[in-house]
Amino acid sequence: MQDLRNSESNPRELSPAALAFIGDGVFELLARELVLKNGTIPAHKMHRLAVQKVCAKAQAKAFSQLLPVLNEEEMRILKRGRNANSAHVPKNCSVMEYRKATAVEALFGYLYLKGEIPRMIELFGMIEDSREAKHAEERKIKLQGDSP
Repeated sequence: MQDLRNSESNPRELSPAALAFIGDGVFELLARELVLKNGTIPAHKMHRLAVQKVCAKAQAKAFSQLLPVLNEEEMRILKRGRNANSAHVPKNCSVMEYRKATAVEALFGYLYLKGEIPRMIELFGMIEDSREAKHAEERKIKLQGDSP
């Protein structure tokens, strides 16, 4: 089997759908590693936590979080992924959410195939940091609402 990372093949020549295909797996692996890093819990709970991170709605939010930190090349890949046509849209998200999620997956697939693993991990970390900050703010607001 040919290793596509750092090989003669150029990830820019792959279709957005192909990049998103590999990016989906890469993104899920990063999410699963993060869940595992936070401690061992029952498998079904680990699965639920990972799914929350990789669902289309979560990835669509990640799209917006990534925009300010991407370089030109990454932005081109993100836009190619977003503009790719898909015959299928899951029933639990809008067409735009699905397109943004596909864009994020395409970007992660591109970075993986280019061998830019540190950058991929950096971007995933930014998404998670933003998600954590949002959850902390929501908890703070909820606690303030509960106080007499």
